[in-house]
Amino acid sequence: MTSPSGPHTTLPASAAPLAAAWGPHASQPSLLHLLAGAAERISIPAAGSKAWPAAGLNLPGPALGQALEERGTPWPQPLVSHYARYFRDGNRTAYEGLVAARQQRLTRAVVMALASDPGRQGAYGSDAEAWLDEVIDGAFLLCEQSSWSWAAHDDVFRRTGCVVPDLATPYLDLGAGEVAAQLAWLDHVLGRQLDDRAPGLRRRIRGEVTQRVIRPFLDRLDWHWLGLDGDVHNWNPWIHSNLIAAALFLVDDPATQAKAVARCIEGLDRFLASIPADGAIDEGFAYWWNGAGRALEGLALLEQATGGVLDGGLPVVRELVAFPHRMHIGGAWFLNVADGPARAAAALPWDMLHRWAVRLGDPEAAAHAAAMATGAPDPAAGLGRVLHALLELPEPASTANPALPPLVAATYLPSVQIMVARETGGTADGLLLAAKGGHNGEHHNHRDVGSAVVAVDGVPLLVDAGQPTYTAQTFGPDRYGIRAMQSNWHSVPSPFGLEQGTGREFAAGVLSAPTQERPQLELALGAAYGFEPRAWIRTAELHRAPGRITIADRWDLPAPATGGTADVDITFLTAGTLSLGPEGTATVRPDGIRAVGTAARTPRGAALRWDPAAVVVLVDEWLLDDPLLADVWGPRLTRLRFRTPAATAPCPVFRAAGAFTLTVEATP
Repeated sequence: MTSPSGPHTTLPASAAPLAAAWGPHASQPSLLHLLAGAAERISIPAAGSKAWPAAGLNLPGPALGQALEERGTPWPQPLVSHYARYFRDGNRTAYEGLVAARQQRLTRAVVMALASDPGRQGAYGSDAEAWLDEVIDGAFLLCEQSSWSWAAHDDVFRRTGCVVPDLATPYLDLGAGEVAAQLAWLDHVLGRQLDDRAPGLRRRIRGEVTQRVIRPFLDRLDWHWLGLDGDVHNWNPWIHSNLIAAALFLVDDPATQAKAVARCIEGLDRFLASIPADGAIDEGFAYWWNGAGRALEGLALLEQATGGVLDGGLPVVRELVAFPHRMHIGGAWFLNVADGPARAAAALPWDMLHRWAVRLGDPEAAAHAAAMATGAPDPAAGLGRVLHALLELPEPASTANPALPPLVAATYLPSVQIMVARETGGTADGLLLAAKGGHNGEHHNHRDVGSAVVAVDGVPLLVDAGQPTYTAQTFGPDRYGIRAMQSNWHSVPSPFGLEQGTGREFAAGVLSAPTQERPQLELALGAAYGFEPRAWIRTAELHRAPGRITIADRWDLPAPATGGTADVDITFLTAGTLSLGPEGTATVRPDGIRAVGTAARTPRGAALRWDPAAVVVLVDEWLLDDPLLADVWGPRLTRLRFRTPAATAPCPVFRAAGAFTLTVEATP
């Protein structure tokens, strides 16, 4: 595939924060001079530097044990049969799991090689050559691997009908960017040792990265993730930040290096220009780390490489840094929207966020990052993130004065129409209400316009199921055949049994926005189902003084244009154990949920109340056979539906009008 015809389009300066801040310094001619000696200015030094401490390089216990156990054994070997499965039956994990296992093993080996450097007093000095050989073998296997792209992204089948990679046309995706960055970082820290132990390997690495990544990046403008069509999503900063590392450490020709970095700056500028003023990410907390977080890593590299000339401390960055703690529920729980799990992953680079928060003077974001940082880098985070964590973790808090997350009392992000409010700021104890408007054309969209999440003592009990295991169906035409993506399995209405529509026009309208004093979000939801917006109005409110949440719906619906039933349902998805009590009551207890919040007490349940005369109650159990969902929620989720039979006029015309309120309190 060739580049599209026409000039290389760039953003107007008024819409490009990097271009506005950096001006001509970000151009290729200026970068040609600014990047001279760039590798020496990067905060991660080469092996042998005194910056590497004599202690503290060890991996966390399980990862250390795995490194010792796997050294010298056969490496994970992705095969063409694994690659082809995506095209045959939609399975992604068979191939991607082996690819991840190979790269995580290589990351562990690099850390062990650093720890065993003969010039250090580490615990593995006598094994220096063995660990270097482990690195050499892993790096060479990556060079021999036919494709660095993940099969799910490769266009080979669409172009040729083949289910094996096309060596002549490498596909530049997230997977290829990750491999290029991993090879760049290991070359940066172990380059001299590689030259001594395996002459020629570094030349091979450079050749492969140039052929598979740098040249496709510079020669083609039809990569969808560039954002030239105005649709900018998390692939953009994720790939561009990895390409910056590859260009800085593995491109020896100054002109090519400057051209690649200049192109990366243009790409990151498109991403930053797409960020709203409130710093919200429509893909949510989980994708923040592989979107906005990647952009921050790229900006930090550019700043270091240019000796501070390209300064990344922009206003939009300040708002991005605040987003994660604004979405915090308690403990490892975060508000999840779109394809995001409700529980934070173990391999998140909180050290990176902490550095940015301290630098930008955001004490709440800094406190949150310090409280969440474990001090144990996970190889799943990627080599670059692991190396930074080894050297730059926040200072550990003392037992007497632990780092505490801010747990802010209320947040409202108007660009995505998300409210998060808690009963008492500064603690996970008590009630938390999150309510979302938005539209159904968001990135990684679920049909969740109008949804609500309720947590008690830091544990979500009225929930959003979140991300299931990805398959070919996930991003195909049958995406909304997946239960986790459907509005019927979110905490939203179902007028006449209808699903919400897909696209930006299926949206909420904000009738009343929350304030700090009154966390109430009133939304017009009719358009999400194809009706006039005010045909359905939902008001979600946290009443702090009595300790109560109300989610109130009222509707006046005409007959749907096509399809539907005569019933109106209002759905709430619950985690833990749902028990119906006396008429008009139920409880939801956090039984079986595998993680808990940071409440001072044992997490309580939620007590639900409603008018029993107004509805028929239906309960549907969802047994979770998906490993990602089960890991978060345990064995099941339960759908609680309140059905209001429609008041019908003479056929063939009918309407439905009514009101319903669900009240939620913490159990005693």
